[in-house]
Amino acid sequence: QVQLVESGGGLVQAGGSLRLSCADSTRTFNTYAMGWFRQTPGKEREFVAAINWSGGRTDYADSVQGRFTISRISRVSSKNTVYLQMNSLKPEDTAVYYCAAAYGTNWPVPSNNYVYWGQGTQVTVSS
Repeated sequence: QVQLVESGGGLVQAGGSLRLSCADSTRTFNTYAMGWFRQTPGKEREFVAAINWSGGRTDYADSVQGRFTISRISRVSSKNTVYLQMNSLKPEDTAVYYCAAAYGTNWPVPSNNYVYWGQGTQVTVSS
């Protein structure tokens, strides 16, 4: 079973940067596409970025294109990790950020294909 644990959230000033990490210690998610989503109170969870199983394809929401970068490291002998580098942060980026793993090979990944979710990490951007 895929188990995802996010880290790296925190408080940052507008214009600053954060890097989120999502690790799977079970070494099984290297065959899954991975995505980052975010959610604020009272709103639906929204897509942020995705990366395919090999790391060769990425997809971004328009609101973060050019500011955020998703990447992944998959090694047989250690934890598999997906990252979200967030630059030029804005107050509207404030949210709980979740990583997720998706089955299948469709690209872009259909939202319903994300079946494993982490617990989330809070990102707060002050103005």
